Amino acid sequence: MAGPHPGLLMFIGARYVEQRVADAVLAAGYDDLTPAMARAAARLGDDGIRVTELAEQARITKQSASVLVDQLERCGYVERVPDPSDARARLVVIAPRGREVQRLARKEERAIEREWRRHLGAERMAALQDALVALREITDPYAP
Repeated sequence: MAGPHPGLLMFIGARYVEQRVADAVLAAGYDDLTPAMARAAARLGDDGIRVTELAEQARITKQSASVLVDQLERCGYVERVPDPSDARARLVVIAPRGREVQRLARKEERAIEREWRRHLGAERMAALQDALVALREITDPYAP
């Protein structure tokens, strides 16, 4: 195999997207969102998540996840709410301010995807998407 490993190439692309989204969020005035906070918030689904699950998925300690959630909560990006399935537990959910940032992020992600499609062409972009989805089956234990 010539050239960089495919994993490195995927990492480079992912970091590019992450930086573009961060730049767009910062340009919109959200200057209190660190990269670590954004990575943690990106794992939040519509149903919320427990801090322990967030830590596991992000591959960080529960303590680190708690600190990040505390920071996100202080900045108004997330809220902690009772877990309806366990009265003793709390879920981390996206707050309205977090939804605003999420909308900005998705808009920038769609712009990047359009740029990549123009660069690669529709057929190669579809093949890339299909290949990455197929790889997720063996690389992402949290895949839906």
